[in-house]
Amino acid sequence: MLQIRPATEADLETIIRFIRELAAYEKLSHQVTLDPDRLKRELFGPTPYAWTLIAKWNHKPAGFAVCCYTFSTFLGKHGVYIEDVFVLPDYRGKKIGQSLMRSIARRAIAEGCERVDWEVLDWNEPSLEFYKRLGAQERSDWLNYRVEGAALAALAADDEPATP
Repeated sequence: MLQIRPATEADLETIIRFIRELAAYEKLSHQVTLDPDRLKRELFGPTPYAWTLIAKWNHKPAGFAVCCYTFSTFLGKHGVYIEDVFVLPDYRGKKIGQSLMRSIARRAIAEGCERVDWEVLDWNEPSLEFYKRLGAQERSDWLNYRVEGAALAALAADDEPATP
């Protein structure tokens, strides 16, 4: 009934659909500005920057996960960062999310990764409970920061020397 496999370029439309469905679930549809051609290059081009798993239930797309690699200088090893993991509402409760997470964990171990990290919205109680059942621990000792858009451009353009 369940099949999990690496995504191929032929899955691009399905991946985009899942991204849009996930954004709607997270109430973040207004932030989806992806360019399909760029996404195709990023995932399936000569230098892929991320990898994707597709979950199918009875041969129908049911969920996906998008991951990329991280690096820990403290450990001197790489890890996996889960950017997205999502199961369509009609397929929840069938252990598809758990199977996606297991597939990611297996790949991480097979590739010598030390850990798998991800983020979850603080209001998303079903996901928080799901991750706790998997044995995940909340990281409350680190804060997440981001620089993007105009702030990123300004940071890149600033060539003023640092002051002591």
